[in-house]
Amino acid sequence: MRDAEVTAGAAGTVRIDPLAPSHPGRWEDQHVVVCHVDRAPVPVRLVAARPPERVTEHFEVHHPGDRLLVLHRLRPDELDDDIAGLIAGELTGLVTSAGDFERIFTGVVRSTISDPLTAWSTFYANSLAALRSPDRTVDPGVAPESSLAAFAPVHERALAEVRGRTVLDVGSCFGFLPLRLAQEGLDVVATDHTPGTMGLLGAIARRRGETVRPVVADARALPAADRSVDTVTAVHLLEHLPTRDTAAVLDEALRVARRRVVVAVPHEDVPEPVYGHLRTFDDADLRALGERTGRPFTVSDDHGGWLVIDL
Repeated sequence: MRDAEVTAGAAGTVRIDPLAPSHPGRWEDQHVVVCHVDRAPVPVRLVAARPPERVTEHFEVHHPGDRLLVLHRLRPDELDDDIAGLIAGELTGLVTSAGDFERIFTGVVRSTISDPLTAWSTFYANSLAALRSPDRTVDPGVAPESSLAAFAPVHERALAEVRGRTVLDVGSCFGFLPLRLAQEGLDVVATDHTPGTMGLLGAIARRRGETVRPVVADARALPAADRSVDTVTAVHLLEHLPTRDTAAVLDEALRVARRRVVVAVPHEDVPEPVYGHLRTFDDADLRALGERTGRPFTVSDDHGGWLVIDL
């Protein structure tokens, strides 16, 4: 999630402010209305015209006029990044763009707890707890984006691959990985191209007392000196970028890193548009990227593909 902006894949950048004021129990913009049915009056005029488009375990969706109306009754203890899997799984076909996916995601978090920073702080606390201690075993073939339990081993592998004490993370989004790196005592810079995302991460880091420095940055032109950090990580970033940008992003990571660049990507048969994915990678693609650098590298499979380049 990402004045926050949210990367919306091929659709461009959708501007969403995750900390903007809203009515208690309700969040909306020009495309989506999300309402917590236990915390706000249901907008009857929007649901009375016809039956719901879909009723699932967690959502009731209406489509009155030009806006989607999503009703839910998720509890604060259910606010974590697994909301992504609920939306993608239960609203398939109704939510077809990354922009609407991000709007509903934001709306669920914001409508569940009225105070914006408390809502997101709860979301971060729950998500980080699940990433540290996933409570179930996940098939390695399950896409990491589908659940925190599936992403937990990706974080563990990334933590193990870091070399040195200073880390720059590229494409940090919520910044779960930078926060975990900081908890390990590392000096961490988190970067993302969306100001709102970095603003949210900064507010959460300050509230949690974590020393993560969020920086707004284009992955193709990082605001860092040559060889200024020990490790650069790009975990589940490249699949969100057009193919033409891959080489430039990798070259920037190599310019900034002193010791190692760590790249992780999901294995998908086709890009998942709801998550804003634009392309897929296999081992051959990663090997080609590694060979292009002329540096020692390894390619491996571990809940997705990994390219680790040593300098």
